[in-house]
Amino acid sequence: MNTVRAIYPGTFDPLTNGHLDLIARGSKIFDHLVVAILKNSDKQPLFSVQERVDMIKETTREFDNVSVSTFDGLLVEFARLQHAQALLRGIRAISDYEYELQMALMNRRLAPELETVFMMPAEQYSYLSSRLIRGVFRLGGSVEGLVPPTVVERLRSRISKDPIEPEK
Repeated sequence: MNTVRAIYPGTFDPLTNGHLDLIARGSKIFDHLVVAILKNSDKQPLFSVQERVDMIKETTREFDNVSVSTFDGLLVEFARLQHAQALLRGIRAISDYEYELQMALMNRRLAPELETVFMMPAEQYSYLSSRLIRGVFRLGGSVEGLVPPTVVERLRSRISKDPIEPEK
């Protein structure tokens, strides 16, 4: 039997309900979905890679065909190591599409056997990004209903330990 394995890559810092929406819907389309956390040394993440792995595992327990992994380097090389046939990418707006199209075309050039599947998150999450969540939360705004409850708890714990320095 031919099974289709897909990779859903990202930094997930933190995981949002938009990400979770794509994971849930992707788990229905693909036989197996690997949520792959990019170890990006160029970014200063709020949460460690292990914390992000733990948050995603905690919130995706109900999906038997979803696993969590980490990678660095080229996504197509990670996909080959995982024996994946597809990449799942979320698109929220036209600006996402332009960037994602470039990446999909480069990935196709590097790995023609790998398909990219674009999905739009549910409308109520179409504007969400991890960066927006971090910013709103740091400034005291509510992110309830925009991230899983476990993420809200971890944000509270992390931000309370890392107060914003007042401008001088």
